[in-house]
Amino acid sequence: MNAATDIDPTPWYRQGWPWLVMVPPAAAVIGCIITITLAIRSADGVVAADYYKRGLAINEQLARSQQAEKIGLRAEVVTRGISNGDEVRVRLDALQAPPPEASLKLRLVHPGRGGADREAVLARVAVHDDGRQVEYVGQWHESSPITGHVNWRLVLEAKDWRIDGDASMIMAGQPLRVGTPR
Repeated sequence: MNAATDIDPTPWYRQGWPWLVMVPPAAAVIGCIITITLAIRSADGVVAADYYKRGLAINEQLARSQQAEKIGLRAEVVTRGISNGDEVRVRLDALQAPPPEASLKLRLVHPGRGGADREAVLARVAVHDDGRQVEYVGQWHESSPITGHVNWRLVLEAKDWRIDGDASMIMAGQPLRVGTPR
């Protein structure tokens, strides 16, 4: 065999193996350029300037939730819908009489979009059983439309206590119970 006849006459750039060897380093360079571009254009996401105040607010919320547990507070929420102007009724039931509140704030919190939250201010309409059962009525305020299924979080709060729970199964006309289990 002659060595001159065994040489492939095609140039290197028309063969597959050099390109196969160059693909991983080229992909690494492109990935590096993309990462640097994203790092320069996006915010750093630094800790909030008022982190201490936010921490104190969280501690206050926890204390209010513990107060609701201490008095054995439960709520039954019935709504005619979750659109603007739909009526909301809340019946509180407690082992001990909660502090008398003239009004409550009820929120349906959307986990992903803060602008889609629902809020209602409820006024007290009836008191039963030595103040251990209280009824409130109100209406949802203006809100943006929601499409699809949403796993709502329900937050019912007064000055001294707070109840929150899962409201993903909230349906018009059906009672939703949240609070201390008994």
